Amino acid sequence: MTWFPDWMNNASELGFTMSKALMEGIQAAQIHTNGVNKYLDEFNIPFEISFNAFNEREKEKVKTNSLQRTMQDYYELLLFNLQVAENGCNSTFKVMNSFYAQKATAAFSAWLNTCFDQKGDNIADFATQQRQLLEKVIYTYPEAIKAVRPEFGFHFDNGGYIKTAETDRFDLFQVLPTDKNVTVRADGKPVIIVHPYVLGANILAFLPNENRSYVHAFANQGIPTYVRVIKDINNTPAAQILTGEDDARDTRFFCEKVKAIHGREVTLNGFCQGGFIAVANILSGELDGLVDALITCVAPMDGTRSEALVEYMQHLPPRFRDLGYAVKSLPNGNQIVDGKVMSWVYKLKSMEREAPLFSLYRDLMMFDRPGSHTKPISKTAAAINHWLIYDRNDLPVDITQMSFDSYTIPVTAEGALPFKLFGRELNFKRLAAKNIPFLICYAKGDDLVDAPSALAPLDFIDAEVTVFPKGHGSIATSWSDPSSACALHTRFDDNQRGPVRFQLDLEKTVAKE
Repeated sequence: MTWFPDWMNNASELGFTMSKALMEGIQAAQIHTNGVNKYLDEFNIPFEISFNAFNEREKEKVKTNSLQRTMQDYYELLLFNLQVAENGCNSTFKVMNSFYAQKATAAFSAWLNTCFDQKGDNIADFATQQRQLLEKVIYTYPEAIKAVRPEFGFHFDNGGYIKTAETDRFDLFQVLPTDKNVTVRADGKPVIIVHPYVLGANILAFLPNENRSYVHAFANQGIPTYVRVIKDINNTPAAQILTGEDDARDTRFFCEKVKAIHGREVTLNGFCQGGFIAVANILSGELDGLVDALITCVAPMDGTRSEALVEYMQHLPPRFRDLGYAVKSLPNGNQIVDGKVMSWVYKLKSMEREAPLFSLYRDLMMFDRPGSHTKPISKTAAAINHWLIYDRNDLPVDITQMSFDSYTIPVTAEGALPFKLFGRELNFKRLAAKNIPFLICYAKGDDLVDAPSALAPLDFIDAEVTVFPKGHGSIATSWSDPSSACALHTRFDDNQRGPVRFQLDLEKTVAKE
């Protein structure tokens, strides 16, 4: 009868295992519920802001449209919303099916291990792992995102920057090398980097201490590197009413300062929307004699060629293709564009990747790797999400209108942009007439700025093109690492030049002349 004690022990152990699995499962269910609510709340906050802005704008529009026209427009808007919701639901169901199919297989294996006392995770181990995974995504991950703030982006008070000049609207900082063995060449060819308005400046100084910073990739090569940063728009009236002409004048002022310091003309380097603005400034003629080279990175040169956004806009009823839905009034009476509303537009355009439950299960799958439940969260993942969550900035109306025009009115057959500065036509052909070397960098996997949009100038002028792997922010995050496969100071893939290599080669070429 020796089997009797063994049976009792096994039954007792099985009961303990099942009890532990039950308790872990209850905790996991509670965390999951909290997670669903959290992701829904994060999704709903910009929705509520956008909805309020929509209502304010419609209070005026209903007065100038017939009841029949309004009802027709609202019906078309309903159909559009249903299409967007369908995209979000389909992608959500797919990712949930994929996630739970994997979990069902793992749970069944753990159950068999438990029942037949086999090697491997038992059902309690499985339940513990799921609880740990949920805790990591719902609780630990948000804390890591907040904790990375001291290392992410620009911190102009930490001694790594020198304030060189300012206007009522912008500050100009020199970026010093993080590599203490590097000395900036006083007679080197300087570069001024222009950040995008809507995405903010911090993406360009992603993680300087981790050697992942676009601006420091230049500075650490001894290049005189400057970054133009807009002042806090909510507390700076001059920035609130900033126009395209103001942008060009301030850029000219900064270029004059930098040229006087280094005795050489400047390379203007714009990232994303900053590249579009930089090109407009040069085409206006305001920078003649000050800027002799141009670099753009993932910059939309003709927004109407951005297929994904154009398709989205075409499905949106014409009545609602209005920048006014994003405008808000400040206590001083000035109007600015709400950055949260603009980010909401992107969420709608990409609903198949931005739906709240899709985002939850995407994050769960990202961390659901062997042994990853207890590993620390990488600074890179935390910093990217810090940028996506916290770096959405309000915008001047006039600057946003320039970009809006670019996404709704194509470049002319002669190469002219759909707006003017100082009453002057802005034509890409002027870059060739001024003999300005031009490097266009774009990302192969970019879902924000399509390649045809970034390469639009090639229809009218010659320019050098460099193609980077990955998505929109990769040039500033992945490839700014000097040890990466597409490091910015190197040549790679068919001898393509990164923007830092382009700048270094320009410095040598100009020095020889």
